[in-house]
Amino acid sequence: MTTAVKKEFWFVVGSQHLYGEEALAEVKAHAQEMTDALNQSGILPYPLVLQDLAVSADKITTIMKEVNYRDEVAGVITWMHTFSPAKMWIRGTKLLQKPLLHLATQYNESIPWATIDMDFMNLNQAAHGDREYGFINARLRKQNKIVVGYWERPEVQQQIADWMDVAVAYNESFSIKVARFGDNMRNVGVTEGDKVEAQIQFGWTVDYFGIGDLVQVVNAVKDEEVDALFAEYAELYEFDYGTNSKESWEASVKVQARYEIAIKRFLDAGGYNAFTTNFEDLHGMKQLPGLAVQRLMAQGYGFAGEGDWKTAALDRLLKVMSHNESTGFMEDYTYELAAGQEAILQSHMLEVDPSLASSKPKIVVSPLGIGDREDPARLVFDGKAGDGVVVSMADFGTHYKLLINEVTAFEPTVPAPKLPVARVLWEVKPNFQDGVKAWIENGGGHHTVVSLNLTTDQIVTYAKLVNLEYVIIK
Repeated sequence: MTTAVKKEFWFVVGSQHLYGEEALAEVKAHAQEMTDALNQSGILPYPLVLQDLAVSADKITTIMKEVNYRDEVAGVITWMHTFSPAKMWIRGTKLLQKPLLHLATQYNESIPWATIDMDFMNLNQAAHGDREYGFINARLRKQNKIVVGYWERPEVQQQIADWMDVAVAYNESFSIKVARFGDNMRNVGVTEGDKVEAQIQFGWTVDYFGIGDLVQVVNAVKDEEVDALFAEYAELYEFDYGTNSKESWEASVKVQARYEIAIKRFLDAGGYNAFTTNFEDLHGMKQLPGLAVQRLMAQGYGFAGEGDWKTAALDRLLKVMSHNESTGFMEDYTYELAAGQEAILQSHMLEVDPSLASSKPKIVVSPLGIGDREDPARLVFDGKAGDGVVVSMADFGTHYKLLINEVTAFEPTVPAPKLPVARVLWEVKPNFQDGVKAWIENGGGHHTVVSLNLTTDQIVTYAKLVNLEYVIIK
């Protein structure tokens, strides 16, 4: 459930009437050939739809208005095939409310020296058009993406694909709705934030619900539904009974199955795609939701613990951007400080996202130690290896700030038989001392979202689209 509707991108090619209808027909033929090839490349995650040639201010304005109106259109990719006078683009570009990518390329890869003449020069002058078009976007302070290079090259197509994922996430950001079951954890600073400003700047809606509202839905779940979901667990995960009897273990796991059904039902009924819980607010609940939360995160719902709605919304955003691959809520727990092996152990009380699992998770029932409730079930696994980015959102009172740190995750080589939670290990960049110091100096929180499927460039592209201050640590 990462996107609500199918998305597409419009391909708008700039030209003008100066060179006649024959030239425009060739421009359109080139544009169609490029559109077809890009769609068939297998690299772009969303289809590209060619529009009428942008040869006048009225045509450009009409196209941009239509982009704003159509929910399925996530953004615009422009290409200046010839010299497209930029004053034609002012009104339409000012009206455009969706992400814009300027593809600085040309139809031909190389200059045909043996045959080049002025007709060719006039028709194939993207280098000329790029400067004219780029100037007006800069003048309008448009936070557009610029991709430069020959359009057939895979690395250029991958840059377009990466931007498409950001553009879709940007649009989906205005549909993020967070349900808070209970309030924030008492006396914690980083989980607080201005919800009204977050809705103005990012589009996030954040609503509070008393835990009793959820308990009512939990109590209405039928035993047959629980049994059916438990059978699904048996197919997907290893069952680790530990020191528990089979009967008590199954009873604990079925509590989490009931929670999963109830939370999903509650969220879907209200149109929510992210949520928070709080171990200090569990009146009427037998356990802190653990396995239930992990399962919902795997389905694409955003989450964060202790009422941290900012991180829950950010989790949902990055799940959309990454297609919910190797991306999830995380928390810094403890350091490894052995010389040359410095790293940070990432985990949480229960809720570590199984999209980060390197192998088949197992279900464990173990005491929690906080919350004063029954022993909750949770998925336990080791995290994947790979390069990635970890992100934290902070409210500084006057503004929001995004902390971005590049990391290298690695699979643990030493077992931890007494640790009843999932674990993720990573090294921070540029090195442990400088990376951790910079994170702390800039006010980075302990709740984060990590992705081994996204890049710093994609996170920065989003931050620019919403005028969000950001700090890169790498």
